[in-house]
Amino acid sequence: MSAYVIVEVDVTNPEGYEEYRPLAGKSVARHGGRFVVRGGKNEVWEGEWSGRIVVLEFDDLDTAGPGTTPTTIRPPPPSGSATARPA
Repeated sequence: MSAYVIVEVDVTNPEGYEEYRPLAGKSVARHGGRFVVRGGKNEVWEGEWSGRIVVLEFDDLDTAGPGTTPTTIRPPPPSGSATARPA
């Protein structure tokens, strides 16, 4: 059964984040994951959300487990938190 990781991201440096995106994609794929949702326009019907939501799909919960948290899947680039932070 597929497992999903949902990440809410607050992009603080859009230019730096654009450089980081390809690195994240390669790292997620290397761990067997794929992007289902990666940003784009969203509409909030209830509560509050940041401007960017990312949903990753993995084959199963073991693959998407604690060893594949966002920081282990895609370690921050040298600019690290200068581009984005968890919301």
